[in-house]
Amino acid sequence: MSVLPDNLDRYRKFISFMLKYWQSDLVRNTTSNAMEDEEKNKEEDFKQTPKELVEDLKNMGPTYIKMGQLLSTRPDLLPEPYLKELATLQDDVAPIPYEEVRKIVEEEIGTRISKAFDTFDEEPLASASIGQVHYATLRSRQPVAVKIQRPGIKKQFLEDLDTLRELADLAVRHTATARKYSFDHVLEELSRIVLYELNYQREAQNLKTLGRNLSEFRDLIVPQPIDDYCTGKVLTMEYIQGKKITSLSPLKQLEVDYSPLVDQLVEAYLQQIINDGFVHADPHPGNIQFTPDAKIALIDLGMVAKFTPQMQENILQLLIAISNTDGAETAKVLLEMSEYNEETDLRAFRKAINDIIMESEHSTAKDMQTGRLVIQLNRLSAESGIHIPVELNILGKILLNMDQIVAVLDPDFDLKKAIQKHVSTIMQSKFYEELKPENFFTMLLQSKKLAENAPARLNKISENLANNNFKIKIEAIDEKRVTDGFQKVANRITLGLIIAAMIIGAAMLMQVPSEFMILGYPGLAMLFFLLAALGGIYLSYIIIFKDENLNNKD
Repeated sequence: MSVLPDNLDRYRKFISFMLKYWQSDLVRNTTSNAMEDEEKNKEEDFKQTPKELVEDLKNMGPTYIKMGQLLSTRPDLLPEPYLKELATLQDDVAPIPYEEVRKIVEEEIGTRISKAFDTFDEEPLASASIGQVHYATLRSRQPVAVKIQRPGIKKQFLEDLDTLRELADLAVRHTATARKYSFDHVLEELSRIVLYELNYQREAQNLKTLGRNLSEFRDLIVPQPIDDYCTGKVLTMEYIQGKKITSLSPLKQLEVDYSPLVDQLVEAYLQQIINDGFVHADPHPGNIQFTPDAKIALIDLGMVAKFTPQMQENILQLLIAISNTDGAETAKVLLEMSEYNEETDLRAFRKAINDIIMESEHSTAKDMQTGRLVIQLNRLSAESGIHIPVELNILGKILLNMDQIVAVLDPDFDLKKAIQKHVSTIMQSKFYEELKPENFFTMLLQSKKLAENAPARLNKISENLANNNFKIKIEAIDEKRVTDGFQKVANRITLGLIIAAMIIGAAMLMQVPSEFMILGYPGLAMLFFLLAALGGIYLSYIIIFKDENLNNKD
């Protein structure tokens, strides 16, 4: 059977979507998104509202739902009203029939459900675009949550991604907007995230890693996988009874002081970002559960972020600068970790960054400013032609979700002060981490390697020097100009030597008798003196007047 009709349907679906929104304020604000217009971009200003966009993405299928979730982390691409609505985008889809669930589970774990589990609820706890979750109990009566991947979902994702990749490549080749915002790179990131989430064994490993990293936080829970019942398409983990953290009643918030719990949660995420480099990258309220015993559970680790040691240091410097309300240092850190060209107006960028930082000086959790602030920094960087690392987009999304959660538990919590308080502890822990024996031995091995290679390298350098093969490569701004400058210097030195030689020669000729006399002196000597004088006057004129004019032009 030909796949052409399916391809045509996918093209039709995407092109219809683009035609609907092409003339909307969404695209116009995306392609010319100015910071001063943020307050004007209210939902009523759009012909197609942010909520309508979310519904359209849901109707287009799981690939587009994931794309919407990814775009919610890209403030450089979308106006703020759309970012807010996309941040709430949940893959709320029809459940898989129980018969299909049973078939998938039994094929994956290699035994009947009735043998593996004591009970297995037919009705799902939740149903998402990639899979759905069922409550069950093991033979040991331990309650578990079983996540099952939707049948055929991988094939659907790959086909949709191929279509989007073709259209993105076409757009990048033919439109300046697509090139400016790197649509092809956005799609690559989407592909990486989706393919990662499709492997439940990786998510099981993520649960183990995060649980190990946060083991010291007594009020934070990470459900652990049940290895015997985990495969690429089935993930069985400890069941956490809880509810969305944002569903707490206002009365409950007044009765209980949640500030110690909030402080612990913030410290845990700072540790993930700065110390571990392994972060729960999707901490929206649905993935942060509040348990009956007043603890916080971090669930759904399909999406994680990994930061390199260098990026961890950069983010640490950025968070310190923001918490100290230091606009100049914030701009400096952003520029050091980003890419930009000579046409970038760095002075205007630094001023805009300083203004944003100063405005946020006295904000608290209820203002939800910290995450929004990082998103504003990301957006301003993109508008200024500065390409920031994608990790900062992820950081902005994480902090935005954290602001929302913290604002529910403790509206007056000062996230900036919390960062300042925990930074010293985190830096100390990071320092001790670097002093571990294995790191020390790595440094020794590198030093040993350097010492072993030093004699051979020194020998090679001395041999090249002896054979006149030693070369120095200079990266000059304007090689021709530098070469011309050296040539002028050489010419003037040569002319000076010739003048000096003529003067010396003329002085020596003064002692030689000659019939040719000028003013009573040997004529040949006088001619040499005259030529030397003219040469000296000419050289002085060039040095005094010509060089001064060139310096004024520069």
